Amino acid sequence: MAGALCADDPSVRLQAALAAGSKADPAFLETLIERCAVEPDFFVRDMLSWALTRLPPRITLPRIRQELGSERPRARSQALHTLSKIGDRSTGAWITRDMLRDPDDEVARTAWRVAVLLVPEDEEEVKALAEELVAQLGRGDRSVRLSLSRALAGLGDVAEPALERAAESPDPAVAAHARATELLRQNPETGFDAAVEEARRLVTLGPERAAAAAAAAAAAAAPAGTGATEAAGKTETAEAAQEAGAREEARMVEAAGAREEAGIVEDAGAAEEAGAADC
Repeated sequence: MAGALCADDPSVRLQAALAAGSKADPAFLETLIERCAVEPDFFVRDMLSWALTRLPPRITLPRIRQELGSERPRARSQALHTLSKIGDRSTGAWITRDMLRDPDDEVARTAWRVAVLLVPEDEEEVKALAEELVAQLGRGDRSVRLSLSRALAGLGDVAEPALERAAESPDPAVAAHARATELLRQNPETGFDAAVEEARRLVTLGPERAAAAAAAAAAAAAPAGTGATEAAGKTETAEAAQEAGAREEARMVEAAGAREEAGIVEDAGAAEEAGAADC
């Protein structure tokens, strides 16, 4: 079994992991755990995690907990992923603040996802997790920020106050990420890139100017003769700009529900880049 799990051909390793899970022999525990820490292929790693879920939790969970403190990032990440597959909420307490702030982006992304999945059904616990996740806003590249937004969206309305505070951050990257996350949370079908673009516009222009600009663009796009005559007879005042802003915000909320893009639930979104590993 150990030799097959170290084969050069990933299809051979995949079949070996499948066989280990089918047999569900506790003797495979150490072999599976060790292979999780170095396996470069995502599909093989996922099969290894499945094989571990087939073993008795009383022997599997303590060993996985040890891997959470491993010096190898892939070992930590895969241990977290395996916890999500087992789904025991009592293990949510094992996901520490340090894990949520892990310097390795892949480990942190997995920790965010699994923490949301396993957080106890206690409002104070959920609020504390939301505050911790919000502290990571603005981190990393697009994929990292998308993972964090999905995690926060998964916490529901409890995350709203923390996101509102972050939206007022003096750091434009944090403010834009917070606003984009709130748009995504309110309208799960909104595309992340569209939400980010809208959030950046709001941060740059401010809510009133952004709404007025959007209203002006909508008026310019209207058919000739419908709104042009009426608009020409109006004096542009602050009150009119605010009314235009309110109308535009309502339009944006309705339009956001019609946008199509990938859903919020992330499993394959937690897939890591394949890397080379020595057996």
